[in-house]
Amino acid sequence: MDSVTAIENWPVEHAAAAVILADGSVAGSSGDTERRFPLASVTKLLTAYSMLVALDEGALELDQPAGPEGSTVRHLLAHSGGYDFAERTVRYAPGTRRLYSNAGFEVLGETLKEATGIPMAEYMHEGVLAPLGMNSTALEGSPAAGAVSTVADLSRFAAELQQPVLTAPGRLTEATTVVFPGLAGVLPGFGRQKENDWGLGFEIRDSKSPHWTGADSSPRTFGHFGQSGTFLWVDPDAGAAAVALTDRDFGPWAAEVWPPFTDGVLAELRRA
Repeated sequence: MDSVTAIENWPVEHAAAAVILADGSVAGSSGDTERRFPLASVTKLLTAYSMLVALDEGALELDQPAGPEGSTVRHLLAHSGGYDFAERTVRYAPGTRRLYSNAGFEVLGETLKEATGIPMAEYMHEGVLAPLGMNSTALEGSPAAGAVSTVADLSRFAAELQQPVLTAPGRLTEATTVVFPGLAGVLPGFGRQKENDWGLGFEIRDSKSPHWTGADSSPRTFGHFGQSGTFLWVDPDAGAAAVALTDRDFGPWAAEVWPPFTDGVLAELRRA
């Protein structure tokens, strides 16, 4: 795909990308898809999916207490538990504000370990990574931002996000539907959003503007980007997903090139 090779012009030293169709096939790729990159907050997608598996297994419940008083697993997955970004300081009452929080995802990891006796890194490996053949992926640090992976591995994960086999029917649909609708908050890197919609660990595009996906991305698009210059999105209306990994931290360069990349991919898919 010509739209995918556009990453060769990005102002980064190394980049790799792929577009994955709903049937799991790779429509196009560019760069070294076996190169391992730090994922930063794209890690949250892997952590959230691990939590969905735990919900299916009955190890956790969405409405069980976790985090600050009044907060639940559901609140923490939806960045509405009230924690600050990095510290376990409570800034808001649970469910009243969308406050993006790494601390909340770290508490989720602790909650899972307490319930199962299994550390998040091990649970993720056994429940998600190994079954999908993601052999180059590992959680090496925080469940909020500590994974490393490759485009090849995340392409397998992107296929799973379009045709799930590891979680119960409807579970992913629930996770990619807005939780606590109408909450305002700041989308990191893109400013305050009147309706900063989020699912269960998955950011939902909806009508956000500005945004890191494209102008032509459907409102149902979901995914995440990372501070390490990485992203993964799934657009159900387009029947496709895209993964891009780089070795340059997110900044104005990314906000400039990512949306045209996405719009280029969507345009080329429509022409196919």
